[in-house]
Amino acid sequence: MAAPAHAALYKWVDANGRTVYSDQPPPASVKSEVLNGPPPPANPNAAKELAQKEAEFRKRQSDKADAASKSAKDKALQDRRSAACVEVKRQLTELGDSSMALYRLNEKGERELLNDEGRARERAKLQAYGAQNCGGT
Repeated sequence: MAAPAHAALYKWVDANGRTVYSDQPPPASVKSEVLNGPPPPANPNAAKELAQKEAEFRKRQSDKADAASKSAKDKALQDRRSAACVEVKRQLTELGDSSMALYRLNEKGERELLNDEGRARERAKLQAYGAQNCGGT
């Protein structure tokens, strides 16, 4: 039967001058020294476990940074989309006001007055964009 790891180890010199080591205490008349037992065996997988924990920690940090970056990009996209929807509404209001003269640039870069047919085309384009991107503007 194996002795527990925390059992005391005794050292003494017997009557013949020999040094004795034992887990049993010596006779009371003999001066002895109590030795500490050997340290428990080191975990052979400690380095691997530590490296694994470090890798998991770095992965969590990387995932957290990726999530924050994605969240920031999503918010920026949503902000741009909201601004575009506000602009679509503004332009639809302008197109609906027939008393306001509206101009567009032609392919030569010249200003042209937007007639009723042109207003209808522009309104249709903006309404389609609003329906697709702004929840039915």
